[in-house]
Amino acid sequence: MKKIGVVTLLASFALAMAGCSSGGQTEEPATDSSKAASKGNEKVEISAVGSTALQPLVENIADIYMTDNPNYTIVVQGGGSGTGLSQIVAGAVDIGNSDIFAEEKDGIDASELVDNQIAVVGMAPVVNKDAGVEDLTTEQLIDVFTGKVTNWKDLGGKDQDILVVNRAQGSGTRATFEKWALDGAQSIASQEQDSSGTVKKIVAETPGAVSYLAFSYLDDTLTTLKVDGVEATTENVATNDWKIWSYEHMYTRKDAKPEVKEFIDYILSDDVQKNVVEKLNYIPITSMDVTRDVDGNIK
Repeated sequence: MKKIGVVTLLASFALAMAGCSSGGQTEEPATDSSKAASKGNEKVEISAVGSTALQPLVENIADIYMTDNPNYTIVVQGGGSGTGLSQIVAGAVDIGNSDIFAEEKDGIDASELVDNQIAVVGMAPVVNKDAGVEDLTTEQLIDVFTGKVTNWKDLGGKDQDILVVNRAQGSGTRATFEKWALDGAQSIASQEQDSSGTVKKIVAETPGAVSYLAFSYLDDTLTTLKVDGVEATTENVATNDWKIWSYEHMYTRKDAKPEVKEFIDYILSDDVQKNVVEKLNYIPITSMDVTRDVDGNIK
């Protein structure tokens, strides 16, 4: 994609020079990520803050976009969905990244925002590889995270105390997991982490640890649990056989600057959806066989 962008830039430059030599005739506008570059070298800054589940995807796309458009600086930070929503409502950032609908967050006026759903992310419970378990029922999973079961041996695993690692309050990943994996139950009070990357490291290195992560963070350093015999796969998310998933929202204000809208459009382009979103273990919106609204209704 970066190579394509460079070619586009060279082509745009050649067209511009041709326009000058032919009396300044207007050329056809450039497309894709070269739109911004065709405007010249004016510096553009875009800030995106919020969901750490969405952060790897936005960072990757931003890197490609900035390579194709050297005059752009796109800063992507985590902090959780709650932070993303509160910051975009306050006008402190250009984009608020969130795993949850704005309507689900107290104190957020969703009517002030534009909901750009750019992908779907699956989430899954994960345990330290030495726990000795691979499949739990929904009831067992709830018992683990609510503290009713405190040793893996009671679930067919090793004689090892269970250590629950939570995301912080305000995390969209946590809200999604509690809603769809724990049937609305709240996890016990335990250590909380602001970053999905930190959660992954702790679970991988701590005997007995259990938590939950977006698919984009899953690898063979952890055991990804099946739930009721269903595997955590993108195919199962697409059909809603795996119910622990959410839309990835990039909220903007209604008066967002044109450059922000162009960046969102770029993310939603077929090229990015097929060549970046899928490869990073997210699911393009168009690949979903179902839709789910803010109230959880499936169509």
